[in-house]
Amino acid sequence: MLENIRIVLVNTSHTGNIGSTARAMKTMGLSNLVLVDPVSPPDGHASALAAGAGDVLASAKQVSTLAEAIQGCGLVVGTSARSRTLPWPMLEPRECGVKLVSEVRQYPVALVFGRENNGLSNEELQQCHFHVCIPANPEYSSLNLAAAVQTLCYEVRMAHLGQNQHVDAPLPYPLVDDLEAFYSHLEQTLLKTNFIKPQHPGMVMAKLRRIFNRARPDEQEFNILRGILASIEKSIKAKD
Repeated sequence: MLENIRIVLVNTSHTGNIGSTARAMKTMGLSNLVLVDPVSPPDGHASALAAGAGDVLASAKQVSTLAEAIQGCGLVVGTSARSRTLPWPMLEPRECGVKLVSEVRQYPVALVFGRENNGLSNEELQQCHFHVCIPANPEYSSLNLAAAVQTLCYEVRMAHLGQNQHVDAPLPYPLVDDLEAFYSHLEQTLLKTNFIKPQHPGMVMAKLRRIFNRARPDEQEFNILRGILASIEKSIKAKD
C-alpha cells in the first residue's frame, strides 16, 4: 500500500533536497516520488545525499504541474502554515498519517510539499483536500524540506504499522480528476444563473471548494450534486 502514497515536491530549488527527500522516504518504506517543475533535475549532488536511496531517486517522476502530479488521486494533503487568506480544513501530522494510510487502500493518495522559500501557492493549496501543519517551535519553526518530509513520512509509517486490518474500508471518495470536473461544472452553472458575475467573480469558487473539502462528500453524494447541476442546466435551456 505504501507504494501508492505519492510524495510530491513542487518547484524544488536545491537538488540536494531532492536527494535527501528520497533518503527520508526510503527509511520509512515509501518509494513514490513525484517532482513538479524542479528548478534543476536531480544531479550528482542529489545522488550523493540520497545515499542508499538511489533507486527512489532514479524512479522519481517529473511533471510540469501539480495537477499532473496528483492525477488519479482520491486524497491530496498539502503542507502549509495555519494562517492563509482562506483557511482550509487542517490535519495534525498524526491525523494526516492515519488518513493517508486509511484511504490508500482504495486509490492513490498524495502528500504535497512546496518550495523551500515560500511553500505552496494559494492556487496549489486549493487543489488539496486538507492541509497539514507540523507544530514546530513557534520561536524557531523553520524546518528544511527533507526534515518536513521525514517527519510526515514517519507518521505515515506509524499509521501503517499500527493499522487494524479488520477496520471497515472508508467510504469511496471521488478522485481529484472528478472533483475538478465537478468544480468546472458548478462554476459554469453558477455563471449561467448569474450567481457568479463574470466581471466580479470574487472568491466564490475558492470558498465553495473549501465548503466541499470540509464536508468531503463521497462518490454517491457527488453524483447527486452533479445531477442537481444537470437539472438546473436543463431548466435554464427550457426557459431560453
